[in-house]
Amino acid sequence: MVGFILIVVIVSVIILVFLGFILTSHKNEAVQSYEVQGFLQSVLQYTSGCEDYLGFLSISDLMSECDKGKNCLNGEDSCVVLEDTLKDLAEKSWIIKENSPVKGYELKVTFGTGAEKIEKINLKQGSETGNYKGDFAKTGGNYEISFKVYE
Repeated sequence: MVGFILIVVIVSVIILVFLGFILTSHKNEAVQSYEVQGFLQSVLQYTSGCEDYLGFLSISDLMSECDKGKNCLNGEDSCVVLEDTLKDLAEKSWIIKENSPVKGYELKVTFGTGAEKIEKINLKQGSETGNYKGDFAKTGGNYEISFKVYE
């Protein structure tokens, strides 16, 4: 009876060590394109620190305000708030380290259509490699936001 319990305990410890090894060995996997697309979708819904008379603005609403050249209720330039918020979100979401699968990223916001496109925000962090995920562009109104994650 004691021998059987000893065997069960030894097998349980081996299984726990094996599971621990498997779960920690996959931290350095490549970035998936759905992660980049999900990030971009989330960013557009994020509530910024810019407020108008109806309440705090989402990033997508803030882009429209920036395009119109409007200020926030507290007097801050909406484009400055937009750039600061996007920079903060990207830095906290896509951590660039030596052993990280993410080597860099690029986030651009352009306004206008066709030949009249004007790039207002271009955030780059890390190094630009030939291999990237993303390059997703999301349009709405008179703006376009695109995002690339370099591996």
